[in-house]
Amino acid sequence: MTDYVLVVAGLAALVLGAEWLVRGGSAIATRLGVSPLLVGLTVVSIGTSLPELAVGIDAAINDAGPLAVGNIAGTNIVNLLLILGLSAAMAPLALRRRTVRIDLPIMIVSALLLWALAANGTLSRLDGALLLLIAIAYTAAVIRVDLVANRRQPLDDGTVEIRAPAGGVPWWHVVQLIAGLAIVVVGADWLVNGAVEVASDLGVSEAVIGLTIVAIGTSAPELVTTVVSTIRGERDLAIGNLIGSSVYNIAFILGATSLVHPIEVTDELIRIDLPLMAGVALLCIPVFVTGRRITRAEGIAFVLAYIAYLVLLLVFRT
Repeated sequence: MTDYVLVVAGLAALVLGAEWLVRGGSAIATRLGVSPLLVGLTVVSIGTSLPELAVGIDAAINDAGPLAVGNIAGTNIVNLLLILGLSAAMAPLALRRRTVRIDLPIMIVSALLLWALAANGTLSRLDGALLLLIAIAYTAAVIRVDLVANRRQPLDDGTVEIRAPAGGVPWWHVVQLIAGLAIVVVGADWLVNGAVEVASDLGVSEAVIGLTIVAIGTSAPELVTTVVSTIRGERDLAIGNLIGSSVYNIAFILGATSLVHPIEVTDELIRIDLPLMAGVALLCIPVFVTGRRITRAEGIAFVLAYIAYLVLLLVFRT
């Protein structure tokens, strides 16, 4: 009974934390004169990726490297197919040009690079350093592009006005953002632990738990944050959170994890899960570039594709 209470408490904490996260992030973006998309791509994305980091480092220290890599592969598939699909199914998602030209290519390159680095069966500390460099370069690039674009606003006469930030950030918005991140991370931990215990009590195999419950559980912050952002009309923050998390999961999370301890990558991950994760990223190309929007129909198709993935996982991997 305690396990079920833990699951419910985890979900409640995720809802509360995500609401604070969106409110705080949006307020800070407004005060600093930066876009919600930038906040979603950086602060919120890193914050909602902390459960994956905790799982990855714990797995690496305990010589369970395949769990860390499998969790990231599964999480990114959840992010792009299930969560992005649900968000688009709720309301069509308009994409900025920068998302198509910068964020999408970096996400695809990161996925393909991870597959290539893992092909020898190990993610070394050198591989981790390379992935971390990509995370740092990506962060610097999105900040620079966003600040330049956001401060140079065309006026009616065709001239360009350089806009300065709105001023300092009230302390309560910072507290709200940090508290939201903390509550989301704790809620995700409760949800994963409770769900794993419930699944074990029901006799579900460890393979299914790792590839489904852990991946979905550590994606719960992205799911709740995206849904709350969509409901509140912060669509840029929702898109930025998902794409940013997909990049940081690979570049930052696995980079930091493999720096702590080299990660073993099984042949099954190399042959199935990593190529599938890269394939899902590549699938975003035709969807993103056609009209720079994700329609409801495409969102529903993404969700159905994830359901099909789960069914195949249950049939062939258990």
